[in-house]
Amino acid sequence: MRGKAHVYRRNDINTDEIIPARYMVKFDEREMGKHCLEDLDTDFTAKVTEGDFVVAGHNFGCGSSREHAVWALRGAGVKAVIASSFARIFMRNAINGGFLVIEAPNADEIIKDGDEIEIDPMAGEVRDLTNGKTISFQPMPGFAMEIIESGGLLQYLKNKG
Repeated sequence: MRGKAHVYRRNDINTDEIIPARYMVKFDEREMGKHCLEDLDTDFTAKVTEGDFVVAGHNFGCGSSREHAVWALRGAGVKAVIASSFARIFMRNAINGGFLVIEAPNADEIIKDGDEIEIDPMAGEVRDLTNGKTISFQPMPGFAMEIIESGGLLQYLKNKG
């Protein structure tokens, strides 16, 4: 997987910043994606293209438990989020929703905004093609990757059934 990095060098980006509550009346991912991260970065949706990545600090996705945050990121075209750590409920919602999240400590200090990066989730590597650095991370457990690759928990269970 290859795309451009959108780096936010801060911790505790919460679900209200990922998708503001005023847009929670929508259930279409593309519609929610038009408002993704707008309270954090008003230009985000103008900059992001299909297959890009968000990179952030610790505790990404904290706050209220809303699947809408995952839907908004996906609706905006984000392929994965790379963060030093995730709020547990956000990580669970991401896996259940078939969305890739990668815990890579200090990635937000190594990757610069706009860098071209490549992720190999099975090898546990994020390669910054712009600066030549490689960041190692603990790959997702096999069952979690199966759920993500199936498109989420419901599709995974349908496939197994």
